[in-house]
Amino acid sequence: HTLGVDLDRAAIEDALKGDLMIVARDAEGNTAAATHIQIPGILDALYADEARAQDLGLTFADGVPSLRLWAPTALSVDLQIFDNAEGTGEPTVVAMERQADGSWTATGEEAWKNRAYIYDVEVYVPSTGKVENNLVTDPYSVGLAVNSTHSIILDLNDPAFMPEVWLNNESPVIENESARSIYELHIRDFSISDETVPQELRGTYEAFALEDTAGVNHLRDLSDAGMNTIHLLPSFDLATIEEQRSEQAVPDIPDAGPASPVQQAAVMAVADQDGFNWGYDPYHYTVPEGSYASDPNQNGGNRTAAFRQMVGGLHSLEYQVVLDQVFNHTAQSGQGEKSVLDRVVPGYYHRLMPNGSVAKSTCCENIATEHAMAEQLMIDSAVTWVRDYRVDGFRFDLMGHHSVENMVAVQDALAQLTVEADGVDGSKVYIYGEGWNFGDDVQNNLRFTQATQGQLDGTGIGAFNDRLRDAVHGGGPFDESKSQNQGFGTGNYTDPNAMNSGSDAELANLRHQQDLIRLGMAGNLKDYSFVTSSGSEQTGVELDYNGAPAGFATSPEENVNYVDAHDNETLYDLGVWKLPADSTMDTRVRMNTVSLSTVMLGQSPAFWHAGTDLLRSKSMDRNSYNSGDHFNEIDWAGQEHNFGVGLPPAGDNEGQWGNMRPFLANPENVASPEDIAMSHAQALELLRLRSEHPLLTLG
Repeated sequence: HTLGVDLDRAAIEDALKGDLMIVARDAEGNTAAATHIQIPGILDALYADEARAQDLGLTFADGVPSLRLWAPTALSVDLQIFDNAEGTGEPTVVAMERQADGSWTATGEEAWKNRAYIYDVEVYVPSTGKVENNLVTDPYSVGLAVNSTHSIILDLNDPAFMPEVWLNNESPVIENESARSIYELHIRDFSISDETVPQELRGTYEAFALEDTAGVNHLRDLSDAGMNTIHLLPSFDLATIEEQRSEQAVPDIPDAGPASPVQQAAVMAVADQDGFNWGYDPYHYTVPEGSYASDPNQNGGNRTAAFRQMVGGLHSLEYQVVLDQVFNHTAQSGQGEKSVLDRVVPGYYHRLMPNGSVAKSTCCENIATEHAMAEQLMIDSAVTWVRDYRVDGFRFDLMGHHSVENMVAVQDALAQLTVEADGVDGSKVYIYGEGWNFGDDVQNNLRFTQATQGQLDGTGIGAFNDRLRDAVHGGGPFDESKSQNQGFGTGNYTDPNAMNSGSDAELANLRHQQDLIRLGMAGNLKDYSFVTSSGSEQTGVELDYNGAPAGFATSPEENVNYVDAHDNETLYDLGVWKLPADSTMDTRVRMNTVSLSTVMLGQSPAFWHAGTDLLRSKSMDRNSYNSGDHFNEIDWAGQEHNFGVGLPPAGDNEGQWGNMRPFLANPENVASPEDIAMSHAQALELLRLRSEHPLLTLG
């Protein structure tokens, strides 16, 4: 419905600074209905075109900083600038000037460099029903104080924060995206348990730039064999980790049995105060997370330098660097302590349901990147990471909560970066993500054409292939029974477990699984035609996957093949669930390799979870996002693989504890150093096959 409103622009702008409602009255003038107004569409229509043409956030001209904050509904904005980098003492208050595009601006002086600042935004807040003075960090922050209490006036072009290893090691070139081999790694996991790393550098960015540590040597071995991309779990500023390492709690893990609950109890007692979290809880999108910097480098430009050390170290090992980005939600919204966007422009950045509540289908506070300035924040952040940190690609978390238009806009903006002007070729940046179609606020293209499997035709943007994954595993990650459904890599029909029998139905299922795997290895193309197990010729789009077309790509790089990732069980732990209980360790190792081969010998980007080549276990944990170092440990020396270190945390696993206990208690399920070495050697062979035979990847 459209309502005619006889107001000029100035009156509309003024009205947007307060409480807006539509009231319906009956013939007698009584209120029949009333509703508040959702304002994003109005703000986009009034301001977005002009605002998107500006450089938002912090910029420098001849060493002089300027700040621009988009806050069109604010009554006033003051800049509070401190005389130090910690934000202590009394600030100098600078009244910012409102511009026609809804931004507020201030120009400072050279002495402001490396000082802390925050904004005081005077704005009407619908959730409280009154005007609030929100003291808030800059949503466009490029530098932060410890624990993100203040933004920092940081010049990313300051040579003081450009380490030699970053300056002297350029990104390696990957000419064919289909030949990309990706290793997914959590920054803390990489070195927190590595005794060859100095204590003060364990779990840090800087550990990636060391020489001759167990972790670095392992990455070098993989690189020499053909691995060419490191995918880092979230490394932007996070809301849930204490950044001062001395303040992080360390659990006291008791010495207990392989199937005991006491280890997880100790871990979970401090899980929200320790230094571990996967990090899918964004706070500031364009600043490195401080907890991964060594003491005392969590503040300001020092954490930028530490992050660049990591990038330079990985480039020196011939890896491109991909960042995991989470633009689909933030950790908090509204007036929450760690809400930023909603305290600057209340009601704009988050996707609202018809009743005005913030959508949370992602898990948390959904971001509405269909709104112009939310999309612009995503674009500007991606450009900064590529131009100013020299990263080489992005993995978009829950990409289906963004539109195809969003993703192409990011691509197009990156493509404007050139070696001559920016030091990087942004057209070479590879983008992939989770193309899942779910969420009551977006599912089935409810609001826009989603960036989901089958809807990214011609973009070259990759989507994870759950078809091949499930065919290799058997069943799906949310099966009630973890053992019932076996797959190509877990013994379906050929090695039935106690819940199966080698029946004709299992054989038919195996053959269909092989069809899905063959299609996946051929790029999971919609139009790839082959004779399937049915005896007839079918195209990828005609082959069935749980009632949906199996093929969803128009070119191989639009499909990312994988059989394990940080989500759900590790590949080894899945094998424990699904292979016959009496399987020998030799069989387990070989089936691990068979599973990985479906990924590595196909014609699409190949994706491995870090440690999968070492039979990595999380003691059967299906969701280790907050399970601490104990359950997420990787031993790069290959002496143990973390199986049977106690029952995994109760939160996501307790319902299966009874079934897990016999598996965890069985010493035959624990791999020896020799078993781990055999697995690693076989994984290296797969990498060499892929890299030495370009026909495998259409090269």
